[in-house]
Amino acid sequence: MDLRYSEAELAFAAEVRAFFANDYPQDILAKRRRGQSLAKSDLQRSERALSDRGWLAANWPPEHGGTGWSVTEKYLFDEELERAGAAPIVPMGVIYVAPVLYTFGSEEQKRRFLPEILKANTFWAQGYSEPGAGSDLAGLECRADADGDDYIVNGSKTWTSQAHFADWIFCLVRTSREERKQQGITFLMIDMNTPGVEVHPIITIDGGHHLNTVSFENVRVPQSNRVGEEGKGWSYAKYLLTHERTSYAHIAGKKEQMRKLESCARETRDGRDTLWADPEFRRRYEAVAVELTTLEYTTLRTLAAVATGGAPGNESSILKVRSTEVAQAITELWLEAAGYLGVRAVPDRSDADWNGGRGGPFAPAWPVTSVADYFFTRAQSIYGGTNEIQKNVIAKQVLGLE
Repeated sequence: MDLRYSEAELAFAAEVRAFFANDYPQDILAKRRRGQSLAKSDLQRSERALSDRGWLAANWPPEHGGTGWSVTEKYLFDEELERAGAAPIVPMGVIYVAPVLYTFGSEEQKRRFLPEILKANTFWAQGYSEPGAGSDLAGLECRADADGDDYIVNGSKTWTSQAHFADWIFCLVRTSREERKQQGITFLMIDMNTPGVEVHPIITIDGGHHLNTVSFENVRVPQSNRVGEEGKGWSYAKYLLTHERTSYAHIAGKKEQMRKLESCARETRDGRDTLWADPEFRRRYEAVAVELTTLEYTTLRTLAAVATGGAPGNESSILKVRSTEVAQAITELWLEAAGYLGVRAVPDRSDADWNGGRGGPFAPAWPVTSVADYFFTRAQSIYGGTNEIQKNVIAKQVLGLE
């Protein structure tokens, strides 16, 4: 594996860097720097800026509007996006459902849905987990019963990311009961404005509204919204999950977090020793930096396999496990840094410089956002398939253990 970039690849990276510096919505970058939550309109403006440049669907085939980039160019693009602090591409439409549509969908479905995803006009949610079927996803009970040319859907999905923004949701539903529970599952797309669909917010421990429960009560869905064959949804879901889990790494974003963390840890507060002066903190920082480097090389090996005609397959479970473990380790370091500031430089809230954690010499924004990030990142080892489940996949499918 040659890790040296060609002159053309370096020129491409410079072009992407210039785009984010000059043509991307700068108010979104400012919001991200302040740790503010982005509205649906912000996410759509971000993706439309990429779409207008022809850069939104990096992984799609060119015939469907993809970029035609090499694996290296895709990696460099992700690096520059995360280095700039731009909003990440919302994966549910572009990265998750679109590959299922252009691989297994009908021609009519491709014509109907892919252009709207590419223009960032349609916001999607993923309806997989249920109150009684999380890691054991094959145990799902949300039913879709045939009724003429329609299905009648009853049940619920939970931990549904950004369903409160969604125009459509793609769901795994049970259309029959077979000997193996993985059978009889169908991949169905549902308009969120259909009567009987309700979204119930879940406020998480970080104080944010990312997640929801979505309930379906006698929801009538045309059978033309089914992707592929009835009862084959489990196969389509496994295909989708390889795309989901290989998108977890975010190497450049993690590198930027580490760079900023070192900078914050070196800050001097009222003449006191900096956190960076603590050798134990530096030891832990360097240990996480090593783990990040190993994750980067694992990601590059996976991408190299894809570049030579392979597929990530079950090895994507390795990336999922390592990515979440490194992400959590980084936020633990940030939390320690925030705690150090809280102990060593407690602000006087009557001081004119105090503004509720929104900046200023006594209360920079990062200690506030680092606490929320720590709590939210704890969920990474659960969502998308728990790390324990992923280790079982690795043992059976990668190592060949029983």
